Amino acid sequence: MSSDGAFDVVFKALADPTRRALLDALVVADGQSLSGLCDRFPEMTRFGVMKHLAVLASANLVITQRDGRSKRHFLNAVPIQQLADRWIGKYAQPFTRSLVDLKHAVEQTA
Repeated sequence: MSSDGAFDVVFKALADPTRRALLDALVVADGQSLSGLCDRFPEMTRFGVMKHLAVLASANLVITQRDGRSKRHFLNAVPIQQLADRWIGKYAQPFTRSLVDLKHAVEQTA
């Protein structure tokens, strides 16, 4: 991911709880067909699942491969890791360093 615009697409895709649930379903069983995913979400129409998968695919969070007449959907966690590296890791690092320093100071005085 080279720009913040690409991150915006990932944030938008992850903002919806249904899309996060679809990603969770792919973590449990990667490579599911549309029918398999629809079975996991009986409250949604097939078209609704397809729309959510399209948003996830546009954010590169889901990769689709044709398998004969059906398609298999696979989780691509790379954008999530890039997002964590860019946003979460950058802001958590100073706090982590402080905790490590505090741990060492406490251990030396004990």
